[in-house]
Amino acid sequence: MNSFISWVGGKKLLRKQIIEQFPEQYDRYIEVFGGAGWVLFGKEPKGMEVYNDVNSNLVNLYRCVKYHPEALQKELEGTLMSRELFFDAIQAARGLTDIQRAARFFVAIKESFGTTLDSFGVRPKNMIKAVEFLSDASERLKNVVVENLDFEHLIHTYDKETALFYMDPPYYQAEKYYPDRFQPEDHKRLKEAVDKIKGKAIISYNDCQEIRDLYKGYRIIETDRANNLSVKDGGSRYRELIIKNF
Repeated sequence: MNSFISWVGGKKLLRKQIIEQFPEQYDRYIEVFGGAGWVLFGKEPKGMEVYNDVNSNLVNLYRCVKYHPEALQKELEGTLMSRELFFDAIQAARGLTDIQRAARFFVAIKESFGTTLDSFGVRPKNMIKAVEFLSDASERLKNVVVENLDFEHLIHTYDKETALFYMDPPYYQAEKYYPDRFQPEDHKRLKEAVDKIKGKAIISYNDCQEIRDLYKGYRIIETDRANNLSVKDGGSRYRELIIKNF
């Protein structure tokens, strides 16, 4: 099934290739940089599943979708694709409940241009259908653990020999386009954490020499997808890497 939101760097176009790399045997699945969770939503439920992200607004939205879908849908009742509603949603506000905060963030995601959360997306969107879909998303998330941890802490907490970690970190030299804290030196910190993993790990990255050098010795699979930002000559292809420790 599809995710209920979009997010910067989302893996909607690459999830099939990523899931094809999954091992047959694992009893827990941990999505370390969750975002929109396209791989989580695209895979079949199996064993223990964990969604994690450091963005507290995103995690609050996931938790409200999981535990309180009806209340969230009630809060979003009557929401339309509206410039005024969008700018209301992105304004800082105090004293909100978790449901109110989740509703505002959902509108900000759905109605922004390219999920930038700062500019209105001037295009039609069926917000009624999007709100109705939260019931399906809640059902998919009912057995998923939702975490809000730094990746090192998360890996240490859930690692074991039968674990499968999927990691989709901010891409190299594109960190500034992501809304959360991830410094260029964190790529090396992530690699050092992956080196210590007892279970299996799959990492998706942009194809560049720095990442190839960093993960030298790992299995590196080349792939590509449509480049949504390119319309010249019908669109170009964007090269990516799927990196495995098995």
